[in-house]
Amino acid sequence: MATILNRSDIRVGRASPEAAATWRQVVDELSQATLAHSPEWFTVVRTAYGHDPLYLSAEDGEGRLGLLPAFVVRRPFFGTIVTSMPFLDAGGPCSSSVTVAHALVEHLLGEARRVGARVVEFRCTERLALPSQPMEHKVNLTLSLGADSGRVWRDLDSGVRNQIRKAERSGLSVEVGSGEKLAPFYEVFAERMRDLGSPVHAPRFFRAVLDAFGARARIALVRKGGTPVGGLVALAFKDRLAVPWASCLKEYLSLCPNMLLYWEVLRTACVEGFRTFDFGRSSRHSGTYRFKRQWGAREEPLFWYTIPITRRRGLPEASPHTGVLLAKVWQRLPLAVTRGLGPRIRKYLTQ
Repeated sequence: MATILNRSDIRVGRASPEAAATWRQVVDELSQATLAHSPEWFTVVRTAYGHDPLYLSAEDGEGRLGLLPAFVVRRPFFGTIVTSMPFLDAGGPCSSSVTVAHALVEHLLGEARRVGARVVEFRCTERLALPSQPMEHKVNLTLSLGADSGRVWRDLDSGVRNQIRKAERSGLSVEVGSGEKLAPFYEVFAERMRDLGSPVHAPRFFRAVLDAFGARARIALVRKGGTPVGGLVALAFKDRLAVPWASCLKEYLSLCPNMLLYWEVLRTACVEGFRTFDFGRSSRHSGTYRFKRQWGAREEPLFWYTIPITRRRGLPEASPHTGVLLAKVWQRLPLAVTRGLGPRIRKYLTQ
């Protein structure tokens, strides 16, 4: 670690790709670490979209360690932002010491000024000692698991169990794999993102995820006969299995493919010894929030900060009203257009 800041007894430095093994060791040791702190994202985001990593590590005089992963996203017209972490639910500083965490935050703000960023985004599972108020309407939803999948089944609401049985009676089936499932998963995912009015990630983004996480990544598909009608990507982190991306085709939703898909992945997670199933983030009271809550998932708070840094010239950020209008336009575009254009836009949308 090259020291670039020495604040009293806290040393903060830039972490390089060559330090991935050391970074992983610290992540494994810190209970505050999340999936977003995994060193794999260093490679994933840079390989898929070319954003510059800005990974910081710190240590105080008592040997207490800290990490802060971030990326510099240089957006055309809208200016540069520094985000911890782009495309993920969480990020921010990770340390057992509040003082070390604060030193990391201060240093990232300084680095953001150096690169001319307009704002810094922190996505955290804990509050930061900052004057800005975070957004708190988004939450993570998780379900505690045990080794007995039968008990998890019995604990489910009867309505959830009935929907899973309906999917089975409808002839749906689930298969789990890795890279060989990427193409059919992406077909479903790209179409559903278009229907939702959202630009889709590039195929190379998911390929980079699978390559970087290796055996800790999996793709589950639900089929109607030979037709893929839904799918998800799941990533293992410590004793937690997380689902950052999932979609089902809207014309098959009446058959409850999403219910069978999630149940099979949940059941397998129990068998494999995972203690927590992470459904990912949702806005409170949204449709995806209600879907996750029906499984018995509980809220974990998220605190999203947006810190203004400079007032460089550039277009203003899009308002929520503008975003709704753009989504409606996107929904009307041909799938071929959204698949081609979507990744070029998505790489700059850090949420």
